[in-house]
Amino acid sequence: MSERAQRQLSAILAADVAGYSRLVGLDEEGTLARLKELRRTVIDPTIAEHRGRIVKTMGDGLLVQFSSVVDAVRCGVEMQREIAKRNVGTDEDKQIEFRMGINVGDVVIDGDDIHGDGVNVAARLEGLAEPGGVCLSQIAHDHVMDKLDLAFEDAGDQRLKNIARPVRVYRLQIAKRTTHTRPIAHEDKASIAVLPFQNMSSDPEQDFFADGLSEDLITALSKVSGLLVIARHSTFAYKGKPNDVRQIARELGVSYIAEGSVRRVASRVRITVQLINAVDGAHLWAERFDRDLDNIFAVQDEVVEKIVVALTGALPDTYVRRKRRTPVVEAYDLFVRGRVLTLQSPHMAKSARPLFEEAIRLDPGFAEAHAWLAMNMMLAGAAGWGVGVLSIDWQQDEPWERIRAAAEQALSLDPDNADAHFVLGYILAYEGHLQRGRDHFHRALRSNPNHADAWAFLGDLEVFDGRSEEAIQAIENAFKLNPYRLPSHCWFMGFAQYAAHRYAEAVETLRHEVCRGTGALRILAAALAQLGQLDEAQEVARQFMEIAPKFTVSGWAQMQPFRDPKDRDHFVEGYLKAGLPR
Repeated sequence: MSERAQRQLSAILAADVAGYSRLVGLDEEGTLARLKELRRTVIDPTIAEHRGRIVKTMGDGLLVQFSSVVDAVRCGVEMQREIAKRNVGTDEDKQIEFRMGINVGDVVIDGDDIHGDGVNVAARLEGLAEPGGVCLSQIAHDHVMDKLDLAFEDAGDQRLKNIARPVRVYRLQIAKRTTHTRPIAHEDKASIAVLPFQNMSSDPEQDFFADGLSEDLITALSKVSGLLVIARHSTFAYKGKPNDVRQIARELGVSYIAEGSVRRVASRVRITVQLINAVDGAHLWAERFDRDLDNIFAVQDEVVEKIVVALTGALPDTYVRRKRRTPVVEAYDLFVRGRVLTLQSPHMAKSARPLFEEAIRLDPGFAEAHAWLAMNMMLAGAAGWGVGVLSIDWQQDEPWERIRAAAEQALSLDPDNADAHFVLGYILAYEGHLQRGRDHFHRALRSNPNHADAWAFLGDLEVFDGRSEEAIQAIENAFKLNPYRLPSHCWFMGFAQYAAHRYAEAVETLRHEVCRGTGALRILAAALAQLGQLDEAQEVARQFMEIAPKFTVSGWAQMQPFRDPKDRDHFVEGYLKAGLPR
């Protein structure tokens, strides 16, 4: 290093081509020509436009320095979007896709080169990004989160190779919304989406209350026989955005939209709800409710009944009202806050646990609070959020007995609680009681046939039971209910397709931009290996091992509750072919 080397705070963007070895192996001249053209027409001009400096190129990758992290992120997003446009019409096996990582840190300037942890972290983040995606360190995320109109996903703390401390990672959602390539039309039954209720109160903290009412309405409608109800994950993608109900209905594949607003002041609440026929935009029903907070649950029941009445003729069965116990309002407030936090990330799930515990202290008979305490403890142990919570990456910090006890307590208070059956069924299955676990899943789905997570996780159990085709059908049901795919649902589908020897379909599924995480990489490597694409399989396996360096095939095999050892050995074969350590 020269004597004139100096330190400088910089934003660093690291990028490389996903599957470069495979692309070159298939068509070396064509790949190099396309890459050169992208450099000339997209990459170099975009970097220059955002005042970046290309420090060096490394064959299939490059390292870029910026003085502003906002410029670095804007540059990365614009490059990814433009490269995606250039791939349209190109055969899938010839498409060039970059993975990018962005970090902010102190770097050492050595002539035209740069060194240091600031650079190393960016390079490791690039390895965590999916093809066409961008990963940011927490410091980079915090610099831009309020400055750019972009969506981020918290991927939790990650241990990066040769980096002493864990790094909090955020994935940049470049596409504003991710749906199926073809919207699903639910023509076989009446279908509805409940959009997040608007908080009309002056207190932004009441967002939790408004979200809670929306989720409870989704749950209540889900129990109506003959009505297909889109899951919360998909409908909440529209929160805070202008609502064009016809466009939303097309994207979700539904015939009806319910939307509303909530204003809460002291002990009073005003709820406005309307039901819209999404085909012609006609308002089928609208009403305003002014109530004391103590009557909020009666209002929810009334809203469900009036929606069902408005849909008379579209539903095959009449709605049977189920009596609901009214929880203490203070406990309900804590519950809805905890439920929102639980679904955000493992870190937030752990912070939500005291809220459920306090809700239970205030109202010991609140079944939903017990059920979500169990759900919270199960999900908070997932090291890779949304990759299949009980995979090899599971880091459970609560004893099974405590999770099971919370679920069983919920069922003692409400034997039809679908969430409690769902949690208890998954625990039992991973303890080796597959049939008992499946029984609880079926009870969950009898209580709530629109429980998207129960359908998806049931697919996981069906694979272990040697019923891979039934698993695929169960997960397809989850996709119908949740057009905005969850990573875990996508991972389960790839798992089931591999089990069914549908390797090409598994590869397509696991390459989907929302299907990420260590579990996805592991199955993708095995599927590629079974297709004979060994170079790419080994590259994916390498990426997986960087994230899960302690993984061994034998250790994985010991944890999996396959009923038939031959089904387990089928996965072992693929892992070993891909080069994963025995």
